[in-house]
Amino acid sequence: MARLTRASAPERVRIRPMTADDSDEVAAMRVRGWRHAYRGMIPQAYLDGMDVAAEAERQRERLAAGDGSVVNLVAEAADGTLAGWAAYGPYRDGEVRTGDGELYALYLPPERIGQGVGRALLTEVTGRCAAAGFPRVFLWVLEKNARARRFYEAAGFTADGAEEPFEVGGATVPEVRYVRALTG
Repeated sequence: MARLTRASAPERVRIRPMTADDSDEVAAMRVRGWRHAYRGMIPQAYLDGMDVAAEAERQRERLAAGDGSVVNLVAEAADGTLAGWAAYGPYRDGEVRTGDGELYALYLPPERIGQGVGRALLTEVTGRCAAAGFPRVFLWVLEKNARARRFYEAAGFTADGAEEPFEVGGATVPEVRYVRALTG
């Protein structure tokens, strides 16, 4: 399914299910995304220690072991390279899955930020969550990640007041929860 990006960058991307063959490219995207987006928010030693090969193996293992409830999507550019990755599924309240949806991840290579790829992925995810019957979709974002918070707010998500500590690299980083109604 093709999605048109914003008029300032009219490149088309094709949103499709992720395959095991995409794992290396998705892992590299996730590591670069973390290093770019979370610099100054997460301990630098943790970011520097992220390993693309280990992340790719985790991606392949998750895909192989999945029960189908978690959906991984990639945005493929016209030249065949991956321009974004998103994962979603049922909202997790601790270990319990609820009747709502959750965006677990949305990452782009830093050079793709602002080109409409993230919006295309988010539109696809929210559309699929609505089609699956989820009344709402939730996501968690680092409290200090102002760029991501603006992106989600522009897409109709609102912070609902829930906060949670996120432990990473020996530090506690606060996250805030966002929600968007899909029905009603």
